[in-house]
Formats: sequence, structure tokens, C-alpha cells
Amino acid sequence: MAVSDRDDADTPPTSPPRRQPPGAAALGAAIGPFARTGSYYAQSWRDYLDRRPRELPVARPTISLAAHAFRDEIVLLGLRARRPVSDVHAFDRINGEVVAALDFYGRRGWLEDTEGFFSPPPPLTDVTVKQVKSRRHPHERISFDSGYTPDPGEPGAQRWSAYTANDREYALMLRHEEPRPWLVCIHGAEMGRAALDLTLFRAWHLHDDLGLNVVLPVLPMHGPRARGLPKGSVFPGEDVMDNVHAAAQAVWDIRRLLSWIRSQQPESPIGLNSISLGGYVASLVASLEDDLTCAILGVPVADLIELLGRHAGLRADDPRRKTMTLAEPIGRMVSPLSMDPRVPMSGRFIYGGIADRLVQPRQQVVRLWEHWGKPEIVWYQGGHTGFFEARPVQRFIDDALMQSGLIGGAPIVRRTDRPA
Repeated sequence: MAVSDRDDADTPPTSPPRRQPPGAAALGAAIGPFARTGSYYAQSWRDYLDRRPRELPVARPTISLAAHAFRDEIVLLGLRARRPVSDVHAFDRINGEVVAALDFYGRRGWLEDTEGFFSPPPPLTDVTVKQVKSRRHPHERISFDSGYTPDPGEPGAQRWSAYTANDREYALMLRHEEPRPWLVCIHGAEMGRAALDLTLFRAWHLHDDLGLNVVLPVLPMHGPRARGLPKGSVFPGEDVMDNVHAAAQAVWDIRRLLSWIRSQQPESPIGLNSISLGGYVASLVASLEDDLTCAILGVPVADLIELLGRHAGLRADDPRRKTMTLAEPIGRMVSPLSMDPRVPMSGRFIYGGIADRLVQPRQQVVRLWEHWGKPEIVWYQGGHTGFFEARPVQRFIDDALMQSGLIGGAPIVRRTDRPA
């Protein structure tokens, strides 16, 4: 098996903190990806030689697979640099909000009735559509007022409302002149940029070759919605309540977008396609919205707060780690694992990377796959960032769109010479 069931390399140390000499932390950060990749590679060989049945697929460890894991470790190092954990004193505010939120959500019953937290938005009617002229690929940009506001008195609500760039939603739209099926593509963290999203979703292939109307919305705190944010304010990040509000607004915005699509073409089927953080949002939407034809979850996050706690790198006796542990009921409240999917079984599809070091396969992907009734799943031999170049993933997505009935049974034309 290419992924250890124990995930030892991701387990925070339990020994008490020690004072490090100057430069030790920087040196540790530099060699960390090498050490963790080496540990992963060694554990992969032990698991591969142990022929006992496992819950994850068995793959022969290779240098290429280790390279994928190393690339993920470098990405994770960059994400940690962009999302540094605040000192203990600054974390007091986060801890205070978590305590208040547990009381706030508990009194409303949302820690148990998680669907009640995601209130249905009003239908979307006022949308601005602008044509983007391009010699080869003309398309449209749409925008609309989100309309999302946290509940009065909800912890972190005042701060979230000050992130005014989130007030308006933006999306790219590749639309045919005649009615066609729609595919909403929900991006991952650090995306929300036109060129990147169009490339990683292979949007022109979906539009031109498969004949779909394609919409690529921008998640809160990404792309143009990140303008003017205070330093360190990111989604996902260490601030628990910012993550909660971002998840709630992302789901709200996507549901409003779906209502507008239905008003434009009531008879056209709609599906979801997603990557990483987008898989988390898509799985939430698919647990709240009826009449979706399919939901394709790529390397999806199942429990965001749990994932962030694992990647924070905090020692067991660190008070900041206790805050993340305290927040676990809130993480479950905004997790798709707490709701049943509404998309039919024939429309549920998941793919994951067996060397994924960002979204651990066992703790995240497998749990969501099991919760969704073990739908069709494909494991590619690569890390979190390797999905785009994995041909099994490309074939899987195309086949999923056909099997679910979102597109017809005509042969799929895969063009490899088109620039993104």
C-alpha cells in the first residue's frame, strides 16, 4: 500500500517543547519535506511487502511516487508559510470564539442537526453578465451580490462582515447558444484565478468536446474576493470561525448560482465537479440540494477543521492544539460526514491520490467515500497535486459525466493539442 494506515509522519510529536538555537527552526523546515518523504517511502515499502488486506489500494512504491509525495510536501511547506500559526496570546481570541460558538450553535441545536446551520438562500435573479472577447475562446464573466450574512450574534460575524470583497460572487461561464447540461466546477485552495481554473478543470474540453455549459465560481477569500483582506486572513486557515463562515457562504453562493441556472434552463440537468477544498464544498452542496445529476469529488476534504489541526504541526501539549481539539464539534457541524448525500448513487464519483500528503486518503477521502455509500472511486498513483496529469483521472471524469447521464452516449473526443 502506498499510503500508511498510521500516517505516522503526520502525527504531532508528544515530547515537551525545547528551546532551539537560532536558525534551527528554518533548518528543520528545510529538511522536513525530505525527512517526511523518506519516512513515507520506507513505510510504503513495508506496507507493500505486507500482503494483508488493506482498506487502501496496494501499489508498488516507486521513485516517481516518492517524487509526487515530495512535491506535496513542498506545497504544504509553502501553505504553512502563507498560513503561519499565530502565537499563543493571539490564539486566545480564536479560542474565545470557539468557546462562544459551541454555546451559540449548541443552543440552536445545530451541532446535532447540522443541516439547520445551512439556511437555504433566496433564488438568484439579478446577475451581471459580461462578454469576454477572445479570438479563440470567447466566454462570459458573471457576477452577483452574494447576500450572505452570518446570524446576528454568531461569533466572528462582525469581522467576517468587514471582509467586503466577499460580498460579491464572480464566475466564468462557457455557455452554448442552445440549452445544454450544466457543470459547475468548484476550485481548490489558492485557486479562483481564471487561467488556472480553466486549465486544471480542462474547461474547454468540457465545453467544446463534451458539449457542456461550464461555470467556474470563485470561493470566498479567493481571487477577486481576497482583495483588501487583512494579512493572514485566508480560507482555509487557522481562524476557526473564518473557516466556518467561509464554508457557509461558499455553500450559499453555489446554491444561489444553481437557482439561477435552473431559472435560465429549467429542463437542463446540472452536475458538480470539484477539486480538494472544492470537493468539500461540493459534497456539502450535494447534501443540501435536490435534483443534481452528479457530483464528482476530486481529492476531497471531508472534515476541514480536523485537517487543519493535523497540518498545524502543533505539539500535543501546545494550548493552541487544545483549541483545535475543542473546535472538533464545530468541524463536524460543517462536514459532509454529518449529512446524507442527496445526489443519486449513480451520480456519485470520487477520485484520490494514493501518495496524497495534503488530504490524507484514509482520514479524508476514504471516510467520505464510505459515508457516501462507497460509490465508484478511482485511485491514481500520485500526490495531491498530481491529479491534473493523471490520465486515469481524466478518463474517470469523462466517463462519470456519461455514466451519470449528464452527457449523452456519443463517443468522447479528447483533444490534446488545445492550449488552456
